[in-house]
Amino acid sequence: MTGLGMTLRQLLRDLATQKLRTFLTAFGIVWGTVAVSLLLAFGEGLHRQQTKSMAGLGDRIVIAWPSRTSKAFEGIGRGRRIRLSEADIEFLQARVPGITGISSEYSDNFKVKYGDKVRAVDVSGVSPVFGVMRNMIPQAGGRFIDPIDMEQRRRVVFVGNEIATDLFGKENPVGKEIMMHGSPFLVIGVLKAKDQDSNYSGRDSGKMTIPATTFRALTGQKYMDNFIYKAAHPELNKGLTKLIIAALGRRHHFDPTDDQAVQVWDTTDMFAFFDAFMLGFKVFLGLMGVLTLIVGGIGVSNIMNVVVDERTKEIGIKMALGARQRLILTQFLLETMALTGIGGAIGLGISLAICVGASHLGLQEFVGNPVLSPHVAAFTAGVLGVIGFLAGYFPARDAARLDPVVAMKL
Repeated sequence: MTGLGMTLRQLLRDLATQKLRTFLTAFGIVWGTVAVSLLLAFGEGLHRQQTKSMAGLGDRIVIAWPSRTSKAFEGIGRGRRIRLSEADIEFLQARVPGITGISSEYSDNFKVKYGDKVRAVDVSGVSPVFGVMRNMIPQAGGRFIDPIDMEQRRRVVFVGNEIATDLFGKENPVGKEIMMHGSPFLVIGVLKAKDQDSNYSGRDSGKMTIPATTFRALTGQKYMDNFIYKAAHPELNKGLTKLIIAALGRRHHFDPTDDQAVQVWDTTDMFAFFDAFMLGFKVFLGLMGVLTLIVGGIGVSNIMNVVVDERTKEIGIKMALGARQRLILTQFLLETMALTGIGGAIGLGISLAICVGASHLGLQEFVGNPVLSPHVAAFTAGVLGVIGFLAGYFPARDAARLDPVVAMKL
């Protein structure tokens, strides 16, 4: 029989003769593995859920509000109201490079009627790109505003999912006609339900959206309430904001360094802060799990020390018959790694089962779905390997250094 075969046979014999000790040792590894993998899995699930919720407002967009100047500029005193129109949006698109999407937004509260139901609803007038930037995805069978709606000033409306349920009940709203601000509007789409933790004028689920051209024609409103935009990559948003404010400053004669003239909310900062926070949180969870696993590794090391003491005479005989230190060292290391590997595999299996079960509990909104991702599994396996090696190396080294003559007498 080969050396590996003899080692495995010896391992199985030891496991069979010391069932309780083997169980307690393996349990420490199993528990530690479950602790590491589950803590990291729940941390990853929470990170993804919160990122998804934040992206409900829009994926790393910038929202800007024209306001009042706070600095005197070119002989004009401070406190002047800055008003922006659709011409300013066209100006920015033509003059500022790097804009991948920009839309004005006009807002008001309209009386909406369907049948005998009357509601006061926040309504926004926007352009088609607004839906893409704000992650306003229509349910099957519907659509968002398109360029033809804008060009022809169509009286069409995209409805939030909650207000749609309130007005239409179980009916399919698409194709239905409602009265809004005294005029008939055709429902062209309903918002697909989404997580949204952040907002600046109310959640999208309770709002309605119409073409900006229709909004202006209906209300006579000339100046926008705010506008949103984004660059090709999130890290370019800050530079793009400086260019936009500078261009508007030249056009409307205000100091480009006046941060009150046009106030901005760069949601990229929110994502960056949360990513950094969650990285620290996951490191903390990982450390707690690793410490638990180290405790299990200490148990393995202790049990291997006991095994070495019990098999001292056997080791002495093997060395007297020509076994080298390297063979003895390898034998005990393999036994330790095998025990650690079995416990780790069982622990990962338990963790995977818990992750699958947790995804069916309906707690996604609060803690997300725990994700036992490949990098979590790889990290756990790596920690297991290091701990298993260290737990077995020192007892194995002591065994390999035994004097054969002394060992056979013990």
